[in-house]
Amino acid sequence: MSATLKAWVLASRPKTLFAAVAPVLLGSALAFSQSKGNLAAALAALFGAICIQIATNLANDYWDAKKGADTADRLGPVRVTASGLLQPRTVFLGMVFFFLLATAAGVFLTLRAGWPVVAIGVASILFGILYTAGPFSLAYLGLGEVFTFLFFGLVATAGTYFVQALSYSSDAVLLGVMPGCYSVVLIALNNLRDRATDQRVNKKTLAVRFGEKFARIEILFFLFVPSIVPLFVLQFHGGGWLCAMAAFLSALRVGGPLVRLRDPRVINDLLPHSGTSSLFLAILVSVFLLM
Repeated sequence: MSATLKAWVLASRPKTLFAAVAPVLLGSALAFSQSKGNLAAALAALFGAICIQIATNLANDYWDAKKGADTADRLGPVRVTASGLLQPRTVFLGMVFFFLLATAAGVFLTLRAGWPVVAIGVASILFGILYTAGPFSLAYLGLGEVFTFLFFGLVATAGTYFVQALSYSSDAVLLGVMPGCYSVVLIALNNLRDRATDQRVNKKTLAVRFGEKFARIEILFFLFVPSIVPLFVLQFHGGGWLCAMAAFLSALRVGGPLVRLRDPRVINDLLPHSGTSSLFLAILVSVFLLM
């Protein structure tokens, strides 16, 4: 693999892409369980979600570097813009390219499901840009978790269901709580790790605003909430209890080390577990939905 290709893979942050796959999987499984699924729409939704996730990651890389948030003393993985692995203009154009790819998927889905897709698509792209761009960016105001929960959880799951079933479902919204919570965990873990450097550049994340103890409690709360959701969606049947137990054990895998955390660099090892937990639970719940 060439150095340039490695840099693009690094910039796309592959471990975060589980956050894009999980809600699409859950929304699709619910639609197919009700004989309302549509494979073409499901694949288009998956493609669009992954492209939006990558574009958002590139936007974050680009604007954090411009604002001086990604310094040499940060504890997280290397960022390609700040480190010089890719030129800022190149990263910016990459962001535009992936947003355009997501728009192409959105056009197909709009032809099938109508104007609600336009509203979802435009809002998702705006959120992806405004997360770190501009003087009032969401991440710098401490609103990152709120919009991540909404768009990578509730909206993505319910939207995936809608473009297939062509109707709304409260169960789809409820299912969206699970990937939404795991997405918040990913953001909050990053913010806890980067609290010191974020504070120096006036990036007022919740970890900066309310402190380390709050950040730990926030992460633990959103880690364990997904343990409850399968019980309601799967109607307290055996599958519901099994999924709930699996979610609980996955939460312990991250929550245990978090409680004992002394070195913020350990968080880099916890982040992949959060992403895989989201995908694993989505697969498990989807299997029981389809049975």
